[in-house]
Amino acid sequence: MSSTAVSRHRAAAAAASSKVAAAPVARRAVVVRRLARLLGNLVMLACTLAFLAIAIGPHLFDYRTSTMLTGSMAPGINPGDMVVTMPKPTADLKVGDVISYQIPVEDHRVETHRVASIKPQADGSIAIRTKGDANENVDPWVAVVSSDTVYEVQTVVPKVGVAIRFLRSPVVQHGILWFALGGVLVLGLSMIWGKKPAVDDEGPREQS
Repeated sequence: MSSTAVSRHRAAAAAASSKVAAAPVARRAVVVRRLARLLGNLVMLACTLAFLAIAIGPHLFDYRTSTMLTGSMAPGINPGDMVVTMPKPTADLKVGDVISYQIPVEDHRVETHRVASIKPQADGSIAIRTKGDANENVDPWVAVVSSDTVYEVQTVVPKVGVAIRFLRSPVVQHGILWFALGGVLVLGLSMIWGKKPAVDDEGPREQS
């Protein structure tokens, strides 16, 4: 065998060996890309479901969501936890139930505390006293419930409220707005600049 043939044989063998060595790397890269795509899809699906449950669900189904801001109900409900409440007949309300209601003083904020006492009123309403599990004393007000239902805590989702408050902050909302406007602008400009010049399909015309 001539030296040229030997050189070609060695080169072919080296190329084949390099292809064999590169094959597992290529397969790993494909697997990583697929896993990354799958993970991205799962994250997108989870975000979509969370948005539907928090923003759309309460308008379609009879439940409410709120974020615990203080540690008054710790350790059962901690700051940043999301509380999911559902209506319960006021007549079935009992001491020990955890409810969300508007307090009758100050800013009339929604408070989530445990019912400490119930006192029926002559007009059919009930007067309740509540207490936070982590507080030493009952709340310093008496709330009168005149509606047919109260909202009782059914589920607590840890730390989800932190993300909700973050997304609802003015800085984030303005950032999302400007980001969306910038994306629309870039898309419009790319469509304009990306257009190909029109081609005359009739071909060159004879000049008279």
